[in-house]
Amino acid sequence: MPILRILHLVGSAHNDFYCNLSRLYAQDCLEATAERSRYDFYIAYITPDGLWRFPPSVSREDIAATKPMSVVDAIKFISEQNIDLVLPQMFCIPGMTHYRALFDLLNIPYIGNTADVMAIASHKATTKAIVAGAGVKVPQGELLRPGDVPTITPPVIIKPSKSDNSLGVTLVKQASDYQPALQTAFKYADEVIVEKFIQLGREVRCGVLVQDGELVGLPLEEYKLDPHHKPIRSYADKLKETDDGNLTFSAKDHQKSWIVDITDPITAKVQEVAKNCHQALGCRHYSLFDFRIDPEGQPWFLEAGLYCSFAPKSVISTMAKAKGIPLDELFYTVVKQTLANHHSINFRC
Repeated sequence: MPILRILHLVGSAHNDFYCNLSRLYAQDCLEATAERSRYDFYIAYITPDGLWRFPPSVSREDIAATKPMSVVDAIKFISEQNIDLVLPQMFCIPGMTHYRALFDLLNIPYIGNTADVMAIASHKATTKAIVAGAGVKVPQGELLRPGDVPTITPPVIIKPSKSDNSLGVTLVKQASDYQPALQTAFKYADEVIVEKFIQLGREVRCGVLVQDGELVGLPLEEYKLDPHHKPIRSYADKLKETDDGNLTFSAKDHQKSWIVDITDPITAKVQEVAKNCHQALGCRHYSLFDFRIDPEGQPWFLEAGLYCSFAPKSVISTMAKAKGIPLDELFYTVVKQTLANHHSINFRC
């Protein structure tokens, strides 16, 4: 295979938080997957003002020194580079939807799930409805808009319908705590989900990888929780801000999370449910789902996170490594699959 020209789509069309989050993952990916014998990497960096830059790296200095351009000029520039495929690294809603759709229009393939699937997964209530229709168990819930009154008796989880990294998520144990929790959640979205709290047995994530047309369940990742002192995960468990204003990963070690032994009976059970979710949502290449396991061992679907930056600390990367698939092999496998699928579709057209 000739050297592939891969464009990393980085930044955010929404706010600085997502810009920093995107830079964090993209930087690790660029360093970990750089193989000059296989890839020639390019970077497109989008800022909340809608302008594009094509810096030599994702450092703040290189980004600031690169001339911004309009989307029209950016499209012209991208077309001139003969890009083979795109790796989306944007985690805001526009980045996961509109910007992926742009590359559909440009007929440039991209790794990961399609814009329409990402749009569905970005709305937690819609995602729950679809997987529930496929027979997957989901917590009882309701979707509220400003002014609506919850009808579900606590304990419940309140969370924005469109937000990740546990932003705006609150466990409400009594009705008197509803109002402040709703106010917090509405800071992040104009719709809020109230769902019945599933008592803690365990909480895991399960990744699904497409290999040779087959769905392969990856080893589970389990999170350290405690029914009394830490019944749910928080933003602080995932990300933290450094003194210079950059985002960094919260510690990922065996104290906070770990890979579940593949002989654990819960593994096969959750993997089967995750594959059902993958198919119900129309995913491709890979997928990732969160599940709450109640004390009786029943998995309950919580949400989907259908993206992977291919950084060493990305969840899919960690799970694949535990299965014996190193990051370079994982990345190369998905790259080849993306190109093969694209060429097949173009041939049929």
